[in-house]
Amino acid sequence: MAEGALTREILGKRRRLLIVDLFMRLVREKPLGTVGFAITVIFLFTGIFADLIAPYGMNDVTSDTFAPSSAQHWFGTDNLGRDLFSRVVYGARISMVVGLSSAALAIVVSLIIGIPSGYFGGVFDMIMQRFVDAWMFFPDLVRLMLLMSIVGYGMLPVILMIAVGMGIPGSRIIRGAVITAKENMYIHAAESIGCTTWRIFVRHVLPNIMAPIVTLFSIRVPNAILAEASLSFLGFGIPPPAPSWGSMLTGGARDNVLMAPMTIVWPGLALTIVVYGVNIFGDALRDLLDPSLRGGVGRFGIGDKIRKKEVAAS
Repeated sequence: MAEGALTREILGKRRRLLIVDLFMRLVREKPLGTVGFAITVIFLFTGIFADLIAPYGMNDVTSDTFAPSSAQHWFGTDNLGRDLFSRVVYGARISMVVGLSSAALAIVVSLIIGIPSGYFGGVFDMIMQRFVDAWMFFPDLVRLMLLMSIVGYGMLPVILMIAVGMGIPGSRIIRGAVITAKENMYIHAAESIGCTTWRIFVRHVLPNIMAPIVTLFSIRVPNAILAEASLSFLGFGIPPPAPSWGSMLTGGARDNVLMAPMTIVWPGLALTIVVYGVNIFGDALRDLLDPSLRGGVGRFGIGDKIRKKEVAAS
């Protein structure tokens, strides 16, 4: 029991050191990625605490329609007299839920397809990859519009359809990582002592492909946000009166763009900043986690640094 507790303590220290080292390298080597990290954190906190930040409810109607920016309405009001700042803030919550949920489910779909395909190979891999090829043949937006017209509109269908749409092509990346990982000696050792396939997947394959999984997740989040905004703008996503940034760019705002251009500027600007910030943060994270790159994990020998710190502490 004592040895087990000591092992867990050492592993916990290693994880903490890895996270701290990763953050310090992000600040030191990727200043643009640090800006993206700050934008991502602000976006997440805005979505979580939207009820506290927004001065009005998302659909509270006032008597002032198309009011300009003022102390009472920071971003002005829309064609129904709703406060634009409040709706942009609540739109961050919708984008956060859709982005994180869709990206997480997309990773699950990619793992379900990519791990068995890369590990077993052969006929099974060929069949799965031809299915992926057929899926990727259709343009993303057209495919999403077709799926949404079949399953209906709303937040849950949007999340599910975006997750499936991104998860199937993403399985290619997982498959490539699994093909590389399965050639390692510890996989052959596990097979030789009779480990079940499920145990090999969970205990040996999955932990060793975490770097591409984290990178893929960070890239999928802005893609999901942009996909939801595109669907809502075209009328296939989250229907009004939900304050989706995409739906705020259409309807009354589009019809009166010459009279009140700021009604589309603010949600469009919020969408642009968030997608750009999360994208550059994901790119920086990919560079830091990829050991094949000069700035990747292998450059600094994190494992050696952890062992040196443990020796010095002991």
